[in-house]
Amino acid sequence: MEGLSTRLIHHPYRAPDGFDAAPVAVHKASTVFFPDVAAMRTRRWQDKSGYTYGLHGTPTTFTLEERLATLEGARHCVLAPSGLAAIALVDQALLRSGDEVLIPDNAYGPNKALAEHELAAWGIAHRVYDPMNPADLAGAITPRTRLVWLEAAGSVTLEFPDVPALVDVVRRANVGRARPIVTALDDTWGAGVAYRPFELGADIAVQALTKYASGGADVLMGAVCTRDDALHHAVLMTHMRLGLGVGANDAELVLRGLPTLALRYHAQDRSARALAAWLAEQPGVAQVLHPALPGSPGHAHWQRDARAAAALLTVVFERAVAPPQVDAFCDALRLFRLGYSWAGPVSLCVPYDVPTMRARPWPHAPRVVRLAVGLEDVDDLRADLQQALRVLR
Repeated sequence: MEGLSTRLIHHPYRAPDGFDAAPVAVHKASTVFFPDVAAMRTRRWQDKSGYTYGLHGTPTTFTLEERLATLEGARHCVLAPSGLAAIALVDQALLRSGDEVLIPDNAYGPNKALAEHELAAWGIAHRVYDPMNPADLAGAITPRTRLVWLEAAGSVTLEFPDVPALVDVVRRANVGRARPIVTALDDTWGAGVAYRPFELGADIAVQALTKYASGGADVLMGAVCTRDDALHHAVLMTHMRLGLGVGANDAELVLRGLPTLALRYHAQDRSARALAAWLAEQPGVAQVLHPALPGSPGHAHWQRDARAAAALLTVVFERAVAPPQVDAFCDALRLFRLGYSWAGPVSLCVPYDVPTMRARPWPHAPRVVRLAVGLEDVDDLRADLQQALRVLR
């Protein structure tokens, strides 16, 4: 008789087929078994027709990718360990030494930092353009330009650009090019709910699934979605060569969050709009930046192209409010916790010095406060903001 360890490792029992339930099964594996050598030599993972190694996909990750592609209106999806890893994956898949990438001035800060350091070290140049001025983008494009990043709404200051106009600038620049410029839209704010990236003309949509897709403030993950087969292949092969992967339990948590994504998105949107309108009327507040508010930069573009407006709002204080008072306001908040990220159940607050983040002048007082509205009762959040605003008096 075989030894106990051998009998346990090679136990013949297999559970019967036919088990069906709402949660997607969690498959964990590095090694994947093949029935014979022929299968080992011919099985393909690239088109999701089979499994070869855990890093290249399991039923759990394949299912998550397909659902995310549906969410974004895409044909393909590739998972990455974080939102920033998804941005880096796009850069590495599409850019070569001597190329140039264009990034909006109000983009997610680590996107610009990646270009300033790693991409620059690899011989890849970058320029920053004004996303609210399509002519500025047109003037920034050179023969070296290969990738244009778009972001709607912009990070921290939440300007909503005219995405179709920016895409049109790139399309016109692509006439006669042997190697066309690709547009990649960071859709973390939109989350596949507020607007449809590919209907606005983007070639690639990137999300930090850390935010809305997860919803629990307990997962780090990103996604790169495409409709174009060749673009997907380029991203997928770079993904394989870099050895990127996500854990099965993390994929499980995102799959668990997806069914409530739209409900959470719209609930946080309603609360954010209510608080944004209320804050705009408070003493010491010069402006509230929120795409759904008239007067917020890009409001007309948002009205035309979007159906919802996420959980973020940014408070611009009057110039008479000193930076230490802004910090004191943040410290006085009780329900809004100090912390990065957003779209989880807990409301968050972060003060930012905008001039240090931008290449172009910022016309307001330097320090602003970005609020991420969670799932708490909106009246409780309003009361928390009201008591914290007393420090400005």
